[in-house]
Amino acid sequence: MKNYTFKSNSENETKEFAKKFASKLNKGDVLVLSGDLGSGKTKFTEGFLSYFGLENEISSPTFTIVNEYQKNDINIYHFDVYRLEDSSEFYAIGGEEYFEKGICIIEWGELIEDALPKKYIKIDFSRNSENENERILNVKLIGQDE
Repeated sequence: MKNYTFKSNSENETKEFAKKFASKLNKGDVLVLSGDLGSGKTKFTEGFLSYFGLENEISSPTFTIVNEYQKNDINIYHFDVYRLEDSSEFYAIGGEEYFEKGICIIEWGELIEDALPKKYIKIDFSRNSENENERILNVKLIGQDE
C-alpha cells in the first residue's frame, strides 16, 4: 500500500479509522498529520491513543511541543510543531531522538520536513466544503520501497 484515501463522515469514523491504523504501527514508526485547523488531526490522535487505552490522557501539546504516553512497553510521542519557527528548534529539543524510541505522531510535521526521518507515514486531512462533517484522509508512505 503506497497511497490510501479514507473518507470520514463523522468524528467517530475518524477515531475508528485511527484506532485500526494504530494497531498496525510499531516502535520506530513516524506519523505526520497535516491539514488546516479543525480538519481532524486531534480527533485522529484521540482515536489512535484509544487503541492503547489512552484516550482519556490526551491533551494538546500546543504549548509543550511534545506529550509522552506509555502503554505496556510502547512509548507514544505526540508532537505539535505548529509554533516552532523551523526545524532547528525541533533539533534543539532533541526531537529526532524520539523517532527510534517509540511511535511518533507529529501534527504540522510539514513545517519540519527536513528534520523528519527518511521513512514516515503522512496523512493529509482535508474538509469537504459541501459537507461540514466530512473529512478526506490521504495516507502516503514517504520514502518506503514499493
